[in-house]
Amino acid sequence: MRVMFYVWSVVLALLAAPGSAFAQAAPPPAQMVPGKLMFSGPEEALYQERFRKLFAGGPGALGETYDPLEPVPGAANWTPLPLAVPAERTISPGALKAATEYAAANNSDSFIVWRRGKVETEVYFGGHAKTSSIITRSLAKPITAVAVGRAIMLGKIKSLDQPVADFVKEWKRDPRRSKILVRHLLDMRTGFLPQANATDPADILNRAYLHPRHDEIIVKEYPVVDEPGTRYEYNNATSEMVAVLIERATGRRYAEFIGAEIWQKIGALGGQVWINRPGGMAHSGCCMLVPAESMLRLALLLLRDGTWEGQRLLPDGYVTQMTTPTAENPHAGMGVYVAGRYTQRRGAANPDRGAPKTLHSAPYLASDLYLFDGNANQVVYIVPSEDLIVLRTGVNPPKTKDQEWDNAALPNIILQGIVAAKGTSVPQAP
Repeated sequence: MRVMFYVWSVVLALLAAPGSAFAQAAPPPAQMVPGKLMFSGPEEALYQERFRKLFAGGPGALGETYDPLEPVPGAANWTPLPLAVPAERTISPGALKAATEYAAANNSDSFIVWRRGKVETEVYFGGHAKTSSIITRSLAKPITAVAVGRAIMLGKIKSLDQPVADFVKEWKRDPRRSKILVRHLLDMRTGFLPQANATDPADILNRAYLHPRHDEIIVKEYPVVDEPGTRYEYNNATSEMVAVLIERATGRRYAEFIGAEIWQKIGALGGQVWINRPGGMAHSGCCMLVPAESMLRLALLLLRDGTWEGQRLLPDGYVTQMTTPTAENPHAGMGVYVAGRYTQRRGAANPDRGAPKTLHSAPYLASDLYLFDGNANQVVYIVPSEDLIVLRTGVNPPKTKDQEWDNAALPNIILQGIVAAKGTSVPQAP
């Protein structure tokens, strides 16, 4: 499952979904040549410099130097989520200790367990703190799904089945793009060209990520290779279109909308988001910097079915739609991954692709578990039947011949350790 393959190439995979790039053949040459869009010399030079910096430095080179960044406002009077005292904990000390040790051994910078109204453990590593921002990578994708739900709640988007072309007028007359629905931007069924290896600066995969007008490139040039709605294909361009959609539907900056309509509504700290150029478009498929606790609150909003302190922020039934997989991928919903039936290895790509997959050494001990899953094995597990959230952020865990990240380890350790107020969870089906 892991949101494995985020970035536009093997090297760009650090900023993407889980793990590494897709092991697939490069697309035909005709799909790797820039279209007819013409940009200024300085913009092309900036693109080339970004491309050179990333590939010269290897994975991670661009990750800490997003430029420029735009502020994402958060709650003015932030109060941390309440911390359980030992007598209030519902999970055994041994389970919390074992899970914390697993997180520590896997290059984590934060590990948080929340259950039944209280944080049962919260640990930060390597100089990180509660207010330190994490690089969300593809943890930004569930943010896009919540943003769309909020825009629907506000009446700015009619429904998940509204054509994106109602807002992206350039697609109105296109025989395929005109069929892309809002939900397809969230469940990876736009028909867009999937991720692939790309080391050529002329490749659309790189231009649609690093160019200072990446949004225009996606809108006008990004190839649609499948009929929308008929095939699941993980690619970042699909998620990057959410920023375009939100800005056109609401008339507001993506960063301001996320801050005012999500982070501030749930009492979370804000942060920053990478924009392609000063005053330009935000990257919505990745590249938001917020504290880990803000991502925990986002998960808590979903756990509470889109309500916060009695106020409905998302439409009734929206979370159910987010967590319902499509026929094209039984492990993927809208911005989240779901337990489904047990598979030992699965990834973010279409299941029929020969792409790297993440280990799940055993079935999840809760069949209703769903999760945010991003590159570097950054995960937020949500278990409604146990009123439980488990979060781990950080950099890539170590991988050796005898050791690799296990996507079932943390939630199962915690689920096995519940000693009070046991819920109704049942194991994932084999």
